[in-house]
Amino acid sequence: MQLSRLVTYSFDPNVGSYDRVFRILSGLALALFPFLTSIAVPPWLTVVLVGFGLAWLMTGLVSRCGMYYMLGLSTRKAE
Repeated sequence: MQLSRLVTYSFDPNVGSYDRVFRILSGLALALFPFLTSIAVPPWLTVVLVGFGLAWLMTGLVSRCGMYYMLGLSTRKAE
């Protein structure tokens, strides 16, 4: 594992298609939850949910997960 590749997201895609769809949908749900719910959400929790939701969404959109890279995992089918 090279730290420079991790920081620049220049490693090979390691998120498979089902994993990708799940990340995109759940990331959107997390990021939008505080704004679309009738439950009063504290401001700090809104920041946390939106932050995690956008990060999760990004891993789905770019098909790269830094945690998977560090652990040597992949849900993407071999070519």
